[in-house]
Amino acid sequence: MKIIKEKSKGIIKEAVKAIIKGKVLVLPTDTVYGLIADATSKVVVNKIFKIKNREKSKPLPVFIKDIAMAKKMAKISKSQEEFLKEVWPGKVTVVLEKRKDCELPKAVFGNKKTIGLRSPDYKLINILLKKINKPLIGTSANISGKGEFIEIKKIINQFKNKKYQPDIIIDAGNLKKSKISTVVDFSKRTPEILRIGQVSKDKISKKYNKKIK
Repeated sequence: MKIIKEKSKGIIKEAVKAIIKGKVLVLPTDTVYGLIADATSKVVVNKIFKIKNREKSKPLPVFIKDIAMAKKMAKISKSQEEFLKEVWPGKVTVVLEKRKDCELPKAVFGNKKTIGLRSPDYKLINILLKKINKPLIGTSANISGKGEFIEIKKIINQFKNKKYQPDIIIDAGNLKKSKISTVVDFSKRTPEILRIGQVSKDKISKKYNKKIK
C-alpha cells in the first residue's frame, strides 16, 4: 500500500498509469475519501468488493466525466438531463435505469437493474476522468459497516494489516467537513430521495421542479 502526497510532482501521470493498470486508489473527493478504479474491469470491481468487505448484492456507485458518458450507461429523460445539468458536477448521486447495452461488469449493479452515477466536483478526479475517458468506481474508502472518513490517518489505519488493501493512497490531508452525496432514485415513476447527504431535499426539489418523494 503506497502512500503519495496529492501535491507530489507527476501525481496525475502516476494515478492515470495506476488506474489503467488495474490498481485501486484511495483519492480525496468533494465529499469524503473514495476508492477509485476502472469501472469497466471485472477483476478490478471484484477487488473493490474484497477491499471493502462488501456484499456482492450491493451495487457500487460510478463516477462519470459528463452527461454524455452517463447516457452510454443509463436511460436519461429530458427532464432528468435538465436536473443533472443543475446539480453536476456536485454532491448528488442519481440512480437511473441502466441501458441493456451498458458494458460495465454485472458486479457493479449488484442485484439491481439500475446504476448509480455521479459527476464529482473535485479537480484531481475530474482530470483523471477526462484523461482516462472511462467511468470510474467512486465508492467511499471504508470497510463496509464503518463510517466514511475525511481524516487521512483513519483511512490509512483501517486498511493496515488487512489481506485486501488499496494499491495507492493519495494523501490530501484531512478534507473539509462534508456529508456524503445525496442519492436520488429516478428509476421509479415518482423520483425518491434515498439518502440525504450534503444537498438538502428542498434544494433537490427546487432543481427538479417536479414531484419528488
